[in-house]
Amino acid sequence: MKITELLSKNTILLHVEGSQKENAIDQLVDVLLSAGKISDRSKFKAEIVKREAQSTTGIGDGIAIPHAKTAAVKEAAIAFGKSVSGVDYESLDGKPAHLFFMIAAPEGANDTHLEALARLSGLLMKAEVRYELLKATTAEEIIETLNRYDQKEKEETGPLSKNNSIVAVTGCPTGIAHTYMAADSLKAKADEMGVDIKVETNGSGGAKNVLTKEEIDNATAVIVAADINVEMERFSGKHVIQAAVADGIRKPEQLINRALKQDAPVYNGNGENNKKETGHTSTGKTIYKHLMNGVSNMLPFVVGGGILIAISFMFGYNSANPNDPSYNPIAAVIKAIGGDNAFALIVPVLAGFIALSIADRPGFAPGMVGGMMAASGGAGFLGGLIAGFLAGYLVLLLKKVFAGLPKSLEGIKSILLYPLLGIAITGFLMHYVVNNPVAWINKEITHWLTGLGTGNAVLLGLVLGLMMAIDMGGPVNKAAYVFGTGLLASGVYEPMAAIMAAGMVPPLAVAIATTIFKNKFNDQDKDAGKACYIMGASFITEGAIPFAAADPLRVIPSMMVGSGIAGALSMAFHIGLRAPHGGIFVAFLVENGPLKYLLGILIGSVVSALLIGFVKKPLKS
Repeated sequence: MKITELLSKNTILLHVEGSQKENAIDQLVDVLLSAGKISDRSKFKAEIVKREAQSTTGIGDGIAIPHAKTAAVKEAAIAFGKSVSGVDYESLDGKPAHLFFMIAAPEGANDTHLEALARLSGLLMKAEVRYELLKATTAEEIIETLNRYDQKEKEETGPLSKNNSIVAVTGCPTGIAHTYMAADSLKAKADEMGVDIKVETNGSGGAKNVLTKEEIDNATAVIVAADINVEMERFSGKHVIQAAVADGIRKPEQLINRALKQDAPVYNGNGENNKKETGHTSTGKTIYKHLMNGVSNMLPFVVGGGILIAISFMFGYNSANPNDPSYNPIAAVIKAIGGDNAFALIVPVLAGFIALSIADRPGFAPGMVGGMMAASGGAGFLGGLIAGFLAGYLVLLLKKVFAGLPKSLEGIKSILLYPLLGIAITGFLMHYVVNNPVAWINKEITHWLTGLGTGNAVLLGLVLGLMMAIDMGGPVNKAAYVFGTGLLASGVYEPMAAIMAAGMVPPLAVAIATTIFKNKFNDQDKDAGKACYIMGASFITEGAIPFAAADPLRVIPSMMVGSGIAGALSMAFHIGLRAPHGGIFVAFLVENGPLKYLLGILIGSVVSALLIGFVKKPLKS
């Protein structure tokens, strides 16, 4: 069965509206209902939500695959949705989701249906498929793209090598999507590394490609990337790496390297060593997750408020001041909405959602109050970060302290004890311990940045530019972006301009390179390069990722050079920008010269494009 036998024109939604996860889920459920694929909307959606509660189906790389297997489904079907602006889907890599495949499987789904769904999961691991789907503008183009890449998976034949071989098992709760994506990811990376691997999939249709005793005995180690119980006793005496199925998708190289080094305990059977190693997340990753939860919820206030403030200046720099000759009441209202209200919520929202991520709902109120005190006390963005983590971990401590209370008092904890003590203790600590020293630090940083000489400003722009290009949406890129958005709240606007300029360069450079150096790129690359013009202009740095992933040693350094130049030029021109997103579409809002700003972006993009063209090898004819 072809994938497109499950996906039809009437189950394709080309414009998913809204920016929240629930919006996307509701719209895709409605598409399936309208197409007659499900019989009970509420029951089907409940199963989708239940699956999301187990672990997010936002697998990263801009993809989300919500799925459910239930009697509410009349016939197996796929609903496709696309959001150009992106949806906050709690994805594994922290990035917005742009492509959605909602899979509806009936309880009696047969093997042919499940095989098609498994192939879909594998196709989405390919960057070229994702980009063709992203730039498609009609339902026909979506179907044509999937048909072109949809090929029946080859059966794994032949014995495994007795040396340097690995066996693996993948499985997820519904056995529809993540199971096969993890398997495909592990096999693709192993092939790239020259490692012999066999992967058993524990999918909805049962175990496939089952490992034999001989294969297990000869394997260097075993990888179990599963969120379900799998048969473990057969691995007794082997080094077994136990991880979440998401790690099989996102971290195949890390798992394979660990397996080759036998960097895992020996499984002793009888259920011993059966705890997932991923239950112990590193401190750094935990902090990063909480921070990104705060930042992602803060950004709408930064973006909306920043652009409104910038628009108010179009009436005149002092047009919101009643005592100035240029006073305009509309400008005053716009500035009040953006600056006095939206911007005033930035730090409290940041702190509140960090605390929420740490301690769940009981942490939200103490975090918000701590963030408000940081904002009003002059501690600013840095104080908000401290307030969020302080409130979150304080509430976790309170939960442990009150864990021994009688069950009859359970309800009083969330209603009275956590908010009362959480807010009070957080407030006292912010007032007496945190605010004054952090306000001083914040003030000194602001003075230093506003007083930078041209030489130091250019150096800062260069460093920020390099950070934006080195991993294009990864932790280093995010660190630079958070640095810039945090300074907006302190009234420092030049670093944000440099960051946006640098972030636009990688996709624009790729677009220019694919246009000029046609002998260095295949037809697919050229098509993807056209989409990069739009992505670069829109400040979507991730548009360059497929090109960087295909040739990292040549492409990434080339991009870093151009991004560094763009960031340095922006700082050298003393460009300021209050809008933290929008790319070329907010260029008219920059301070001290839109044309100079665009010139810096163009120079950086052209330099990177030329470097890419010079260092890449021509295609073999």
